Amino acid sequence: MLALLGKKLGMTQFVNAEGHLIPATVLEAGPCVVTAIKNEEKHGYRAVQIGYGDVKEKHLTKSLKTIFQKGKLPLKKNLKEVRLTPQESYELGQEIKVDLFKSGDVVDVQGTSIGKGFAGGMKRWGWRGGPGSHGSMFHRRIGSVGASSFPSRTWPGHKMPGHMGHVKKNVQNLEVLKVDVEKNLMLVKGAVPGSGNSLVFIRKSLKMPGGVKQRVVVRKSEKKGPLAKGAKKTADTEKK
Repeated sequence: MLALLGKKLGMTQFVNAEGHLIPATVLEAGPCVVTAIKNEEKHGYRAVQIGYGDVKEKHLTKSLKTIFQKGKLPLKKNLKEVRLTPQESYELGQEIKVDLFKSGDVVDVQGTSIGKGFAGGMKRWGWRGGPGSHGSMFHRRIGSVGASSFPSRTWPGHKMPGHMGHVKKNVQNLEVLKVDVEKNLMLVKGAVPGSGNSLVFIRKSLKMPGGVKQRVVVRKSEKKGPLAKGAKKTADTEKK
């Protein structure tokens, strides 16, 4: 599974072993509780439902309260279903912590971007706009949106002013810089969508499951091609 629910706490800076200053996001990852288990015999697939965030009983629906009471589980606010591989197995009520990840891992983080309300075309789509001088009367308008003779209408899906932000965004291949198991915190390189204390879903990267790719530095003498041969000849000539 290698996935957790958590929340974004904010951004900070991280200094690596080489002394480089890296912008990083602090995430509170877990602890999560397994609230339901799906199996192939009954449901047709293998998955677990994880819960995160304490909540009062009055804020839950009757059906959810019944599920938590039957399983003798703590009440959780946010629920998420995650598929399992054939080798993985979990028990009902099992607690999952941030020790799933370690420094050097690569993760995908899904969150809800910050809502910006109703935005015009220049802000929402990056349009250039009209002339900025006086008298043009066309500074930030959207302009023509459809031809007159054909099709005599606006094509569906045309970019226009409207609601901006507050959508699900998935940022891929973020490197885990540091993990604090005691405080359930993890530091990831770069930015994560959402405002402070917003819910995020963290899972192992789907495109880079092996971790961060190591950079291979090739010396000039090891390069292939005419440049390398020329360099070798020059060196031989200098020896003579």
